[in-house]
Parts: sequence; structure tokens; C-alpha cells
Amino acid sequence: MKHLLKLLDLSGDEITDILNLADQLKYEQKHGIPHPHLQGKTLGMIFQKASTRTRVSFEVGMSQLGGHPLFLSASDMQIGRGEPVEDTARVLSRYLDGIMIRTYAQKEVEDLASFGSIPVINGLTDFCHPCQVLADLMTIREYKGKLAGLKMCYIGDGNNMANSLIVGGLKTGMTVAAACPEGYRPDPKVLDFANASPNFTLTDDIFAAAKGADVIFTDVWASMGQEGEAEQRRKAFAGYQVSRELLAVAKPDAMVQHCLPAHRGEEIAADVFESHAQEIFDEAENRLHAQKAVMVKLMA
Repeated sequence: MKHLLKLLDLSGDEITDILNLADQLKYEQKHGIPHPHLQGKTLGMIFQKASTRTRVSFEVGMSQLGGHPLFLSASDMQIGRGEPVEDTARVLSRYLDGIMIRTYAQKEVEDLASFGSIPVINGLTDFCHPCQVLADLMTIREYKGKLAGLKMCYIGDGNNMANSLIVGGLKTGMTVAAACPEGYRPDPKVLDFANASPNFTLTDDIFAAAKGADVIFTDVWASMGQEGEAEQRRKAFAGYQVSRELLAVAKPDAMVQHCLPAHRGEEIAADVFESHAQEIFDEAENRLHAQKAVMVKLMA
């Protein structure tokens, strides 16, 4: 593994290796055991999209690993003024030991990796969110003790989260059901991959998708950059809510996960969110540990 660009690039074994290392690093951090695997290394963090969890978890994680995180706002860089990505990649490769980028276009991440000579980590694009889904898989394993054989259900927009959850779930042996309205389906490249598996179902029936689920995921109806579509999306996603009624058809001990921020009363009922808050905030914490594992795998 040279980069983390998208989960489609990884095997199930590679994902499991990252999760195993994440578990180890979390144990060490909780028990005060230092792990300075990236002593003297510098991670450049390019943000074209604002963030809470991505920025804080990468900065803290890099510091805990003994390295130095460097925040790079796109508005302060020449890349924000039209410098080609390929030139930025070659320049930053002379200064840094790794790049994390949170941006819009997947091609920008792929080009950074192609033209640079250092590891590139996708902190989020409109196509996928691999770091979040590694944390999600880590959390499911913590609660359920395994991934293979479990049923994952995703309710809502076929966005970057849906794309990565479908791929990550199937590659680790899970059954995956996604419920998305017409016109808001996952990316065709993801569906090409998923439809080759007998363990994948795509429907517009949220109750069919959630039936017998071990874990239910959702995300906001309008993601960053889609604020102008918010009203249109509220109409399209009416009824696509994780509610008590929906949980009633899942397994009695079903988990609920949300990548945050959450819009209570829209994609998730407020009472459902609060009753599963421990799982959701464990999921948020695990961004730190999963990303530390990625950085160690790529940069140590």
C-alpha cells in the first residue's frame, strides 16, 4: 500500500491489517504507552473543504506518533490560485513525508499521488471517505467482535459515505444493503463493484434494507457544497429517516452509526441518536486511531 486514495484500491486483508494496527495503537494510547513511529516526519494537510474531525484527528494523531502536522489552507497556497496539482505534488514531495488532502474532486487526490513521490491520504472527496469508513469498521468490530457475516445497512444519499461503506463492508465479508431514492444512488463505479457480489442489495425500501441488520448507517441529506439543494433534497429524502420504527425491523442489538455532523429530526430521529450516542462518539474517536494506523503504514 503506497497511498490511501479509495477503498476500492485495497484488499480485504489490507483493510484488516489497518484495523489490527489501529486496535493496537488505541490500546497503547489508552494505557500511556508511547508509540513515536513517525519521529521527525512531517505531514502536510491540505484543506479545500472545512473540517472538525478530520483536522483535529490528523493533527493530534500525527503529534502522538512523534511527527509534525502542518495545516495548509488551499486559500493560502498557490494551488488555490491556479497552480497545477502536478506542480504542487512535486514541490511538496521535496518538503514533506506525506500529504493528507480533503477536497472535492477525486482526480485531484489521484493526481497528487501520481505526480508526487510521497504517500497521499484521502481525507475526503465527493467520491469517497476512506478514513471515516476505516473508523466505522473498527467501531463495528469493537462492538460485535467481527465483521464477516454481519449485515450492514445504509439509509440515505448515495454519497461518498455510501460509496465507501459499500466497498469497505463487502471487502471485509459483510452483507450490505443500501436504501437510496431514485436519482441519489451510489456512484456507478461502486455499483459495478458491488453488483458483482451476491451480498449486496440496493433498494428504495428502507425497511427491506434494514431487516435483520446488525448495524445501520446514515448521513446528512445535503452534504458540504450542496446547501443550495437542501430544500429539494428534503423532499427527495422524506421518509429516509433512521427512526424507532426502522430499528424495530433490525436485530434487537443493532448498532447505529453516523459520521457527523448530524441533523436530528432529518436523517436520524433525535431519540435514536441519543440512545446510540455512545456508539456514534466511539466511532468519531476511532477516526484518530484508524488514521494513525494509516499514517504508520504509509510513512513509518
